[in-house]
Amino acid sequence: MISAADREKAVELIDEAVSNGASCQKACERLGLTERTYYRWKSRKIKTDSYEDGRPNADHSNPRNKLPAEARHQIIEVCNQPEYASKAPCEIVPDLADKGTYIASESTFYRVLREEKMQNHRGRSEAPKSKKPTTYSATAPNQVYMWDITYLNGPHKGMFYYLYLFSDLYDRSIVGWEVYEEESAEHASELIRQICLKQGRLTTQPLVLHSDNGSPMKGATMLATLYQLGITPSNSRPRVSNDNPYAESLFKTLKYRPDYQTKGFATLQEAREWVSLFVQWYNYEHHHSGLKFLTPDQRRSGQSQEILEKRHQVYEAAKEKYPERWNGRATRDWSLPDTVYLNPETEADRISSVGL
Repeated sequence: MISAADREKAVELIDEAVSNGASCQKACERLGLTERTYYRWKSRKIKTDSYEDGRPNADHSNPRNKLPAEARHQIIEVCNQPEYASKAPCEIVPDLADKGTYIASESTFYRVLREEKMQNHRGRSEAPKSKKPTTYSATAPNQVYMWDITYLNGPHKGMFYYLYLFSDLYDRSIVGWEVYEEESAEHASELIRQICLKQGRLTTQPLVLHSDNGSPMKGATMLATLYQLGITPSNSRPRVSNDNPYAESLFKTLKYRPDYQTKGFATLQEAREWVSLFVQWYNYEHHHSGLKFLTPDQRRSGQSQEILEKRHQVYEAAKEKYPERWNGRATRDWSLPDTVYLNPETEADRISSVGL
């Protein structure tokens, strides 16, 4: 605690600095104080003619609205009665009111139960369990696919076309797509069959297909097809869009294209033609930020290492020519990870999983 003499000296120094044109805030900062503390000390001097700290002598008596010990005992007793043992305070308090009794508010009931370590899921109900998303990884193309469905505006308000889009986790390339007039598991089933044929995939090759929890993703027809093709289905947690982040990001890229038809596509054929051009641009021309600004095709076709190594050499040559621009720092890291993760575990989860 700062002594009264030190407080008085600090106030004098700050007053002197302010009178000489200094900022009160800056003067306080030089002494390690805040303006609020400075003004509080001055105010106490005016009121009590002393710089002594008044807080130790302040009245710390119980507040008027403090819950009496008797009421606290009643809450515990009531909650332990057989008729209320399986009920929550939000049920207990109204029921007591119906019987003409008021002990305390619902929030007070909850607070007392929490303090007494009695706030648990009453009755046979269990506490909700937080389920972590499953982590998948890819070290090459055609190991993990992601897919989703998004709306494309139709010619009239309230009319939509449905874009089914499949992409590869490893290189972000779009491996399959189609636009339909409705959502259905049958359409998705047929599309994944076409994709496997196009990619030359054998049923013995492991493949994970990740999606959200929509009905086309979990329909019986789709699941049966995946089983026949030897594909492992994976679904996001209910109402958690972040479990399928790459698909969501891809849709944002699509709908922010300058030529996207925000007012709607006149026909289904027009929508399909536009998506076809988008897929061509995305796979072969779009420099993806998640791929160190390579195109998905460059990553998929194995050109990435050569291109990134060339970039590294260009940067190293520039650093050798103009070393002052880097100020001793390393050049930009152009390397790509060998393994790409979908919903990676946090560092804490990694440590706990290996037992460190």
